[in-house]
Amino acid sequence: VLPHDLSLEDVLSRVLKDLAVGSKRFLTNKVDRSVTGLIAQQQCCGPLQLTVADMAVIAQSHFGLTGAVTSIGEQPLKMLINPAAGARMSVGEAVTNIMWAYIGKIDKIKCSANWMWAPKLSGEGAALYDAVSAMRGLMIELGIAVDGGKDSLSMATKVGDEIVKSPRELVISAYSAVSDITEKVTPDIKNPGESSLIFIDIARGKTRLGGSILASVFRQIGHESPDVDDPKSLKNTFDAVQTLISKDLIIAGHDISDGGLITTILEMAFSGNCGLYINMEGEKKWIERFFAEELGAVIECNNDRLNETVETLKAFGLDFFIIGDTKKEKRIIIHYNKECILDSDMKTLRALWEETSYQIERLQMNPLCADEEKKNIYDRKGPTYRITFKPEPTPEYIFGLKDRHHVAILREEGSNGDREMTSAFYQAGFIPWDITMTDLISGRVSLDRFRGLVAVGGFSYADVPESAKGWAAAIRFNNRLQEMFNEFYSRPDTFSLGVCNGCQLFALLGWVPWQGIEDRRQPRFVRNTSGRFESRWVTVKIMKSPSIMLRGMEGSILGVWVAHGEGRLYFPDMGLLEDVRKRNLVPLVFVDDDGRQDGIESQSYPFNPNGSPYGITGLCTEDGRHLAIMPHPERAFLKWQWPWLPDDLNKKLEASPWLQMFQNARIWCDKVK
Repeated sequence: VLPHDLSLEDVLSRVLKDLAVGSKRFLTNKVDRSVTGLIAQQQCCGPLQLTVADMAVIAQSHFGLTGAVTSIGEQPLKMLINPAAGARMSVGEAVTNIMWAYIGKIDKIKCSANWMWAPKLSGEGAALYDAVSAMRGLMIELGIAVDGGKDSLSMATKVGDEIVKSPRELVISAYSAVSDITEKVTPDIKNPGESSLIFIDIARGKTRLGGSILASVFRQIGHESPDVDDPKSLKNTFDAVQTLISKDLIIAGHDISDGGLITTILEMAFSGNCGLYINMEGEKKWIERFFAEELGAVIECNNDRLNETVETLKAFGLDFFIIGDTKKEKRIIIHYNKECILDSDMKTLRALWEETSYQIERLQMNPLCADEEKKNIYDRKGPTYRITFKPEPTPEYIFGLKDRHHVAILREEGSNGDREMTSAFYQAGFIPWDITMTDLISGRVSLDRFRGLVAVGGFSYADVPESAKGWAAAIRFNNRLQEMFNEFYSRPDTFSLGVCNGCQLFALLGWVPWQGIEDRRQPRFVRNTSGRFESRWVTVKIMKSPSIMLRGMEGSILGVWVAHGEGRLYFPDMGLLEDVRKRNLVPLVFVDDDGRQDGIESQSYPFNPNGSPYGITGLCTEDGRHLAIMPHPERAFLKWQWPWLPDDLNKKLEASPWLQMFQNARIWCDKVK
């Protein structure tokens, strides 16, 4: 039961702020989404990296394209109305989320089913039976299966005289192997101004509003839940999308779930940083058509291949409609039954979608940084990359050489970036060795045999003594190790790289910017200005410096991962900071979308995610042999590791630009005997 005088903008102002619909930035930016370097698709998509991804994709290794895709489906609000329908919709949501990665056949999908229920209470046991039976029946018709799960069936407690129980909940986690992790489609619109949107209506015209976010924001539940009335339509949609992906006919796609059709198309525009013109007709009222959470999907296809896409959808017997065009102008215009029901600035709507996340972030981090981010992301244009060299794969003959250089990949208790670092150096032509601090302390291994030493990222000793202090103490307070490290540092034929936790280590060892600085003046890395861990895809500029690993890359502006809680570079002696800059010992700085770096005190958050002066995110020595950087190039040395890469650049590049720095180290070793 809704007010009669509602406008679409009125409803959107509520729905887009709902936690189930709005941005999840407050969650994703504080967890490491790049660790292992095996992540081919995480939560964020598009040039602005918004939280709209439907599925996760992981690679099996750094040396091939095989991997796995996973998605989830859950519909607790619909369970309150009809547990059987809610269970079927959970399965349906998992399927419409996972179908954007190329799997092939639907029977390859397996699921984990997690039940949370209070079945001992009156009526709840029967409701659980209905839900389980409904899930089983739909899975049999689709040809997918449950091969595991977990039951939490004590979800009720008594508080005083009142019984408190959890909502009925079924979480379906779907997963499947994939032969090519790059064969996937994300929700962000890719080609604004030259593409169209097609709505695939799996529910075949039904628009039930029960259990919807629309009902929830008006403090209601409803009486009729969406359901999977036609399993064949769902299966055919999966098969059709898989066919479209295999033929490269669609460039973006998004399922319909929380918030309904309107949320789906808006999220596609938000993440594509563009506008839309939607024109639809139908017997239903606009509020039913746009806010019903029936199963469905929206796809983007280029106009020059629209006919081919339409013919493919017809071949699968689907109900579908061409609902509008994408636009470069950041404006959302919607006509329904020849009436304009929305004409709004996309940026304004996106700000509504970001609002709840922003308010939560103000409570869990430095509120000034949250305010700064809200201002800076309102009208972002997205990063512009510049590559001043030609990235190329390592020549095959290199891997067959018997006298390849050896590099020590050093880790400590809590390190987690060693495997991707090992792979990066291997693919550049090195022979990497997995070395632990225990190996060095026990005397089993010495640094004498190695040309390179790499301290990897992670959380040594859980960073309890603060970043890398435990790791540094294990070296500085062991005379034999201290001498071994100093000898390695001084050898003219060696190089070193410290990344993230390893970068913090090199600062505490006094390796950068040069040895001999008193501890009280030594630059070090301290807690981020935001006051929290930062996981982001940021943009950095490679500066002119003596660094051997960044030779020939000067002037390039590239995307790269950061994942740290204590990455702010602190200079106890500001005169030392100016000295470092004058000597060009700053090889890497954070920049914004226009390629500009921070000043000494300006706060350009989130482009500068930790608040370092001048956006400095790395230091090197004057001879260029020793480099310490906060970002993780080893998690972007393959093209598919980049969460966003402009299509024209992706097609042009033979290799990821970051592979060059590892190749540079090998080339230097070849020259310096």
